[in-house]
Amino acid sequence: MKTNNNLGIWMDHSTANLIDTNSNNECRNIDSKFTSETKEEALYRSESLMHNKRQQMHENFYNKIGTQILKHKHVLLFGPTNAKVELHNSLNKDLHFKDIRIDIESADKMTQNEKEAFVRNHFEKNRKGSN
Repeated sequence: MKTNNNLGIWMDHSTANLIDTNSNNECRNIDSKFTSETKEEALYRSESLMHNKRQQMHENFYNKIGTQILKHKHVLLFGPTNAKVELHNSLNKDLHFKDIRIDIESADKMTQNEKEAFVRNHFEKNRKGSN
């Protein structure tokens, strides 16, 4: 059940801030369970365990974000790290996402207002460009 709405997601490896353009100021956060404490604990046991744990937790984090993306037709992934590219690569392997347009842009750390303005500007630019 897809709707015509757009979704902006500012993300790094620890959190994703979902900004729905059709909902008035409705923002939601999804946090990764891979914290620095988890990393230290796993690294204390072994380096390969830490890498496996990180991979597993990032995959879980990306799956939670993907569930929200499925409700939209056009999504903007933006943020300061390569987490947005990793998520995009993960989504490209899943046919459930083949009809969803996903854009990627680099962005620094931002305030909530800056994130919302960035998302609004991106989708307004795209709307004008497609007419």
